[in-house]
Formats: sequence, structure tokens, C-alpha cells
Amino acid sequence: MLLSHGGLIMWVLLVISAVAVAVFLERFMHYHRAQINSSEFINGVRTVIRRENIVEAISICEATPGPVARLVKTAILSRERGREGVREALEEAGLVEVPRLEEKLNLLATIAQIAPLLGLLGTVLGFIKLLTAFQASGPYANFINLAGGLWEALICMAAGLAIAIPCYAGYNYLVSRVNAIVLDMEKAATDILNVVTEIPNHKLP
Repeated sequence: MLLSHGGLIMWVLLVISAVAVAVFLERFMHYHRAQINSSEFINGVRTVIRRENIVEAISICEATPGPVARLVKTAILSRERGREGVREALEEAGLVEVPRLEEKLNLLATIAQIAPLLGLLGTVLGFIKLLTAFQASGPYANFINLAGGLWEALICMAAGLAIAIPCYAGYNYLVSRVNAIVLDMEKAATDILNVVTEIPNHKLP
């Protein structure tokens, strides 16, 4: 009933709300897989490296999902370049990983911004329809003649706000998850830099 009374804009709002839900769920699952216990992971890699088993350390990184594991692998593969070389490799890897984490967040933010505007557009179109019906009916206008435009105006505005509010909340939540993962990456980068540069040169294969 609400969809039929909301007019064309209501269908547009329905589509963008479905897109927003899909983006949120995809990013939520992505961040859930990406965020690991970086301290435990680094300690495990450190133990393996101290046993001089570089191949196993790389295998552990490859078997672990997320940007932290990829940064650690980069540091291990760059270990022969010295401390500054490893630092540069980590910085370059970080510049690649952060955009991956932020991917699609702009789409969610855009939906949160345009949903109220689309609702407002639907409201304006509803009132235009209302006034058109009022003018056509002349002195014989009654509520039944005007109800269609009024329904469209109110439903579209309500739907726009109902979409925008959870989108804003979801966007801010996902941004907080990204920030937490980035902090883990920075800490892991510092830790693995110390690990790989403390290995004596004669132990490097």
C-alpha cells in the first residue's frame, strides 16, 4: 500500500535502500574477516622467524586473511633491504591496503545524503499532484480527490528520512571499524619491523 501511494520516487528510494543494505553487509563481513588479533599473530610469526623458518612464516601470512597479514608478509619479503627499506615497503603496502578498506564507504555516505533529498523531491511532487487535483476539482474538491497527492508527499519524506538515518549510523560504524583496523596495521607494522630487523644477517637464507 505504501509503495503504491508513494509514487515513482518511492520505488527509487526502495532501490537505493536495497543497495545500502547490500553495501553495509558486504563491508561488515569484509571487516570481520580482516580484523584479527594482531598481537597474537605477530607473536606467532616472531616465534617462527626466530626458529629461522622464513618459509613457514610466509605461509602463515598467506593463510591469514586481512591487511595485517599482508603487511607482515611484505616486511618478511623485504627483510634484506634493511630497516629503512622494510619501512618504505610497509608504507607502500599501507597505501594500497587503506583504500581497499575504505572501498564502497563513499557509496553508503552518498545514499545517506541523497535519501532525504529524494524524499523532499517526492514531497514536492506530491504537493504538485495535490494542487493539480485541487485546481481540477474547483469548488467541488474534497479530501478523497486530494488524498493521493498528500499520501505521496508524506510517504516519500518519511521514507527518505527512514533510509538516511540508519545509513548515517551504518556509515559511522563502518568508519570506526576501518579506523580500528588501520590502528592494528600501524601497530603490526612497527612490531614486524622490529622483528625482521633484529634477525642477524647470517641467519637470513
